[in-house]
Order: sequence, then C-alpha cells, then structure tokens
Amino acid sequence: MSDVFEKCRSWKDYRIAKATGLYPYYRAIEESYGATEVQIEGRRIIMVGSNNYLGLSADPRVKEAAIKAVERYGTTCSGSRLLNGTLALHEELEQRLAKFLNREAAVVISTGFQTNLALSSILGRHDIVFADRQNHASLVDGIRLSFATERKYRHNDLEHLEQLLQQAAEKEPKAGKIIITDGVFSMEGDVCDLPRIVELAQKYGARVMTDDAHSMGVLGEKGRGTSEYFGLEKETDLVMGTFSKSFASLGGVLSGPSDVINYIRHKSRSVIFSASMTPATVASALKALEIIEAEPQRRARLLDIAEKMHNGFRAMGFDTGVSVTPVVPVHIGDQVKCFRFWRALHEAGVFANPVIPPAVEAGHALIRTSYMATHTDEQLDRVLDIFEQIGKKLDVIPQTRPSTYTPVQIARPGTMVRNNKASEKWAAASEGTNGYHGLTLDQLSRMSSREVAGKLFDAVETLTWRAANLQPEDLRKLGQMPMKLWEKRANIPGMLLEKGANFFIRNGHEDRS
Repeated sequence: MSDVFEKCRSWKDYRIAKATGLYPYYRAIEESYGATEVQIEGRRIIMVGSNNYLGLSADPRVKEAAIKAVERYGTTCSGSRLLNGTLALHEELEQRLAKFLNREAAVVISTGFQTNLALSSILGRHDIVFADRQNHASLVDGIRLSFATERKYRHNDLEHLEQLLQQAAEKEPKAGKIIITDGVFSMEGDVCDLPRIVELAQKYGARVMTDDAHSMGVLGEKGRGTSEYFGLEKETDLVMGTFSKSFASLGGVLSGPSDVINYIRHKSRSVIFSASMTPATVASALKALEIIEAEPQRRARLLDIAEKMHNGFRAMGFDTGVSVTPVVPVHIGDQVKCFRFWRALHEAGVFANPVIPPAVEAGHALIRTSYMATHTDEQLDRVLDIFEQIGKKLDVIPQTRPSTYTPVQIARPGTMVRNNKASEKWAAASEGTNGYHGLTLDQLSRMSSREVAGKLFDAVETLTWRAANLQPEDLRKLGQMPMKLWEKRANIPGMLLEKGANFFIRNGHEDRS
C-alpha cells in the first residue's frame, strides 16, 4: 500500500541545497531599515529583492494609519466580508479604488492570490479562457478552479492567440470568451501587448482582464496600471491589483462593471469563506493610495532608478532581457551557477532572488532584482559594484567591459514601449533551447592552468548537485557524451595532470617567494 507522505520523505532537493550551502529561501529578516536595507543573521544588507516599489511600507504616514486602525477596530475582523467582517474602512477603500481606477465598482479581498481565485466564480463550463503561458500562478489556479476551458497562448505571441480565438469562433461560436494576461510579467519584467489584445478581443467578441499586480502604482501617468499606460481603460473589462507591492499592505482588488463585482461578492468562495482584510491592512492600503495620488514624483524616481540599473548592468555585459520596468532580471543560465551567484551576493551584502526552473525554462536561471523609489544612488552604485565583481569571478560577464551596449527604454508615461529586444542568448534560453555544450579538448588544451582549475571546481560542484538531484534535462544533455569521453580517455588524464601540476607548482613557487 502506498503512503501519501512518501513523496515528502523522498523529496531531496531541500536537503541537498542545504548541505551544499546553496539554499536561498525562507531567509528570516530580523530588522528593516527604511525597507531598502534589512538585517539577516546579524548582518545589514541592501534589499533589491522586494516588490515594495514605491517604498511605502516604511513610510511613517502608512505605519501611523495602521496603528490608529488597530486602536479603533482591534487586530482582526474575525469573520468573512459576507457576515461580520465588513468595516466602514473596507467600503471606503473599495469606493476610493473604484474612483482611482475609473471603474464602476471594486471589491477588496484578503490576499492577491485569493483575488485571482475569485475569478472562478464568473467562469462557467461553457466559457473559454485565453491565457498567456507566463501568467502568475494565482491566475493559473483561479482558472483551474473554474469549469471553464483554458487555452494557453505562447508568451506575448498574439498571432498564436488569434489562431486560438479563430478556432474557438469556428468550433464553439456560442462560448463566452475572455483574454486574461499579466500587465507586467513578474519574472522577466516585460509588458503585455494590450493594444493588440484589445483589437483581437473586439474582433472575436471576447472580454479582457489584466492582472496589474506589478503595474498598479507604477505604470501610467496616474499609476493606474497597464490599461492607463496604453490609454485603453474603457476597453479593459476587469482590472486586478494587489496591495502587497506599491500599496505597502496585504490584499487585492478586482475592479470593473458593478454587476460583475456584485456577483463576485456573493458567489466567490475566496470572498465569502475567508476572513476579511484586517483593519491595519485596509488602513495601510488607504493611506498608500492617498500618497500614490498625491506624489507622482515617487513613480518618476522609481523609473529613473529602473533605467539606471538596467543600463548599469548592460554596460558591464550582463543581459537584462526584455524588461522595461523596475523588475530587472539578470541572466545567469545554469541553475547551480545561479545559486552560487546568489550566495556570493548574499555574502557581499546584497539581497536578491534566484529564479530557477520550473519558474523559468531550463538553462534560463535568473537573479531577479527589483527596486524601490526610496533606494539611494549610493546603495544602487554599491549593488552594481558587487554584481560586477561577482559576475567577473563566476565568468558571467567579460573581464573587460564591452565597448558598446544597447540601452533600455523604460516604460514611462507616453512611451508605449512593451519590451526590450531580446538578445539571441535570452531568446533561446526563454524558449528552452539554450543548452551548454561543454568544452572541447582543443579548448581545454588552450586554457591556462588556473582556468582549468576553476573549470574543474565548477564541474565538481555542479556534478555533485546534479548527481544527487538528476533532472530529465540532464539525461537529454548527456546524449553520446559518455561514449565520446570513453573514446578520448587516454588523452584526458595526462592533460589534467599536466595542467594541475603546473598550477600547483606555480602556486607553490609564488607562495615561497
């Protein structure tokens, strides 16, 4: 008889990562210094791994609003919105958000994830959802929980989307249709092609929804997100946002036609069977909204910082991919090297986030950085310096800076830019076709002893990880390599011994001198 817990006991990724010192998750923050720096394990480090885009989580006005709400209402509502969990604060926030977003109505929900789960209440078994393959996991689950049919189109490939819409129009002409997309994609930082999506929606009779978790408060002249940025607010039927990013709180909002929002209020399980947002989180979001409306200079500063960091990384030879937003991913490639890069950053005093498969394609591991309007230039320059040192040490960037690079145009109001042109390496990795093919014997013979030693160290660490945690792509990559190595076995020991001996003799001589 099988045991449902067996998969938990046999799961080894965590143990291996911890044993090799390459476990990057659940790092406990002991103290925060204005949000841009934090203390972890007794050390103060610069935070470039937060989605606190406007830096409002440390704003005294936001903290004071949360404290006053607790003093007036207590720490929790102890019930769902449907029953005893609605405060006057909830209704005020919903009214203010509907007005801010130029919508008829809005409903606030306890978390951003639950907000997208609420979509399942309006998606029926005769509906079809057309979803970008890189949509956030909460959208994926919200669609799965419904009875609707899901059709995924390749990331930002709207020719593929039109093919799917055309097929649905021919085969299921009576089905309800909705196109759902992230506004800003959270891992790679590019923006959806909303103008073309709206054009296709009108052509094929579909509704449109944007998840503006990473664009609300950031994009558009007033910070209303993707639809404002493109001037398509009337053409976008539903808008979702979260409060855990620019709004310095916790929760989410769905905004749109009043009859749709009212239906969600009464039919969504994530609304009616979940405790409501706490008084402190509602008050924090309200105060953050007030600041977002009153201080547009925060958005301007944030976009200036995004431009500085994108182009600072690119000037060194790093690849930041297709992003045009404050989400600045740095391409590393190999998963183990990505973990090593993260560890070196952490040891040098920078908090960033490693992103590995399945969040991205194999061979496309990233260090995801994101920035706050409150970061200082001194902090940002320090981050760039540390990245450059580690990038050279781990052979991610060249030892000498490139003579030229292509600067990134940031998604400022009125620019309408959606993405930066991907390099060949980025495009191949994003599509899962960028594999590392190793070194030939000829290449190995031309390397210095120190370079060979470095490659051997990398290989030992990588192979130790891979051997203990073998992935399907590893088996595919091996191919005929074992046979090729066997055929060349006579050449390899002598070459390695010669290189190794030269390296140690030289080092020993240098140590004695």
